[in-house]
Amino acid sequence: MDDVDVDTEFIKETLKALKGARFKAWLQICAHCGLCADSCLFYLAHDKDPKYMPSYKVAKTLGKLYKRKGKVDRGTLEEMAEILYGNCTLCRRCAMYCPFGIDIAIMMSAARIICCSQGLAPDGLKATIENVIKTGNQMGMSTEDFIETCEWMAEETEEDLPGLQIPIDKDGAEMMYTVNAREPQFYPQDIAEAAMIFHVAGEDWTLPSVGWDCTNLAMFAGDTKTMAKQVKLVYDAAERLGVKKIGITECGHAYRACRFEGPYWLGFPGGEPPVPVVHSVELFARYVREGRIKIDPAKRVTEPVTYQDPCNISRSGGLAEEARYLVNALCTDFREMEPNREHNHCCGGGGGYMPMGPRFKKRRLESGRIKAEQIRETGAKIVIVPCHNCFDQIRDLDKEYDLGVKVVHFKTLISQMMIIPDDMKPNQQAS
Repeated sequence: MDDVDVDTEFIKETLKALKGARFKAWLQICAHCGLCADSCLFYLAHDKDPKYMPSYKVAKTLGKLYKRKGKVDRGTLEEMAEILYGNCTLCRRCAMYCPFGIDIAIMMSAARIICCSQGLAPDGLKATIENVIKTGNQMGMSTEDFIETCEWMAEETEEDLPGLQIPIDKDGAEMMYTVNAREPQFYPQDIAEAAMIFHVAGEDWTLPSVGWDCTNLAMFAGDTKTMAKQVKLVYDAAERLGVKKIGITECGHAYRACRFEGPYWLGFPGGEPPVPVVHSVELFARYVREGRIKIDPAKRVTEPVTYQDPCNISRSGGLAEEARYLVNALCTDFREMEPNREHNHCCGGGGGYMPMGPRFKKRRLESGRIKAEQIRETGAKIVIVPCHNCFDQIRDLDKEYDLGVKVVHFKTLISQMMIIPDDMKPNQQAS
């Protein structure tokens, strides 16, 4: 077997370290019953082609790695990488339907670690990893540019909310807010909208100058060192500033990495982060529930609305009901996708798919057909999406499948619909 350019000894040792006994047991007890198949958007979107069955995909990747004891050539690894990155978004929906509780997404993630270690992660993901290593954020933005963007957004909102600030590195704040690096780079208004909500809610908050990017595409690539580094930057910033909680922007995998996975990567006892982590969906719902943010009834959305349950917010994050509390506070005609909540289908853009680049775009849109059909069946004109990957994917699906929908984040709607207290309004001086 030609194993040139493949470190088979490293692969062998990595397989041992990746809780091999559990994975081997799962591979052995899989009855190939097929119950996982209909749970998978790839299987459904490709007319139930057996090669897209979750059990098949894991057998042809991690299963093959264990069977051959890590002794695989580069061609075999390349074939595996096409399956691991191109035919799975790690959405974990299949795990819900396995009668033996086999978590195929965890197994696929483990196989991604092997491929990534041999340089076989998609170029788009590798580029984000390089940026994190160099700058601490996936977009490669400098600290100076990030701070200037925040200052610019504060100035932009000054006319509507005098006195609004976007504080950077404020010691002892109640909350340190963190963002998706795409926001300061491409969607700076997202930062402004969050700042407006925090200002009206009376939140004591700050953004860190270092550790502000809560995303973690290294987790999807399979780069264990960098995914731990990314979370550590966030935790270190929170501890350095002495805040009481870490706020996560409308991003699903950022919440999963910082709230659930990161503590284990970094060895924190009990699997708890050093500072409590709260997603913006939960945070905004709390503001509305407590009356810190009041929604103007006259501004509630009357057009048909549906809600996208991001995999890492609903299925793996437990925030499906908090999201629906918000939707119903903001909208008068809410229409559920079927299925929904933790059973909802992945949008097709998760698991690192969005930044993988042009080579994967056609497959990404094909797999998203299931989500497009779900949305169309609701008759909705607006899709609320509290996740950047879902946001971009559904906008692409709107164009690809002519859905005729508008895609929005919660903070966009809230910032437009909240009642501004009189003492926060601009002075109305007589001319």
